[in-house]
Amino acid sequence: MPTLTAIGLMSGTSYDGVDLALIETDGERIGRFGMTGYRPYSVPEREVVRHAIAAASNLSSDGERPRAVIEAEQLITDMHAEAVEAFLAASGLPQSSVAVVGFHGQTVLHRPDRKLSIQLGNGEALAARIGIPVVYNFRAADIAAGGQGAPVVPIFHRAMTRMLDRRHAIAVLNLGGVANVTFISGDQLIAFDTGPGNALIDDFLRLRTGQAQDDEGSAAGAGKVDHAALNRLLAHPFFAKPPPKSLDRNEFLHWLAQEGGFAGKSTEDGAATITALTAAAVALSTKLLPERPQSWIAAGGGTRNPTLMRMLREQLAPAHVDTAGDVGWSADALEAQAFAYLAVRSLKGLPITFPATTGVPYPLTGGVLAKNL
Repeated sequence: MPTLTAIGLMSGTSYDGVDLALIETDGERIGRFGMTGYRPYSVPEREVVRHAIAAASNLSSDGERPRAVIEAEQLITDMHAEAVEAFLAASGLPQSSVAVVGFHGQTVLHRPDRKLSIQLGNGEALAARIGIPVVYNFRAADIAAGGQGAPVVPIFHRAMTRMLDRRHAIAVLNLGGVANVTFISGDQLIAFDTGPGNALIDDFLRLRTGQAQDDEGSAAGAGKVDHAALNRLLAHPFFAKPPPKSLDRNEFLHWLAQEGGFAGKSTEDGAATITALTAAAVALSTKLLPERPQSWIAAGGGTRNPTLMRMLREQLAPAHVDTAGDVGWSADALEAQAFAYLAVRSLKGLPITFPATTGVPYPLTGGVLAKNL
């Protein structure tokens, strides 16, 4: 199949900014990786997204648009357009050289139990402004067919691991706002959300200190894990539930308040306990896999948190845990690369979700194409 040049865009559940990445692919194999980029969200922009997430929490359909959500969607579309324009200018690429842009959008609600997953971002408006076809709304077809709508990048993870010389069972761990795992053993592909990623840590630090995140894991590293609270938190039924399964970023907020006892904890001890929850949830996920992976590759913002990575390595031992950077992957732009890859698969009608990744009844393509008219 012919190789196409694609740009992927990703703004994750931590809503810290837009990651961009260029790849060349035929939708099966990855031919070449190009440059990557990042457009951070300002503090006011993050607040707009945060208010939209709060406003979206009780929506019952994708067609509902409270004012906060409408304003956020316009802002998100504009920010992604600015990011693409700056990326093209920096790379010296003409628009005509890019076949498609994969636009994930900003998730503000993910409730597959309601057949609902909302990613803000107007794909038609983005395509018109940047002059390149855009594939967006990657999750809708899967949700409509009865799938979880997440995770959607495991087929990309398999393409990536096939470029490595590893013949044993391997797991790719994405440490975004929510954490998810992709298990790969030969042709076997299984994926699901493991539990909280960075979102609970970020939200706790923001409420306690006003900081957007636990920089370098310093607060958690200075604290002491409350193991009694951790065990109460791990009793949440999600952790024992068999896959397929996925989470909204705010799924554990009430449980954390109910079972964590954080009001009486220092910021450091609270951060340590929540960070330990993320690591322990990943370890519990191995019980739901056909076999324990012999090696893990961790990607996403959580890899910049040394305390979280230390806890993960302790929990997953004796398995070896690499970061994406350790194996030559982009830790920060991996999901942006994934959506470039998925956009090409969508253009070619190839499946992007599968029964063992989202619970959809059969392999299913996805995404909506907006042409640059």
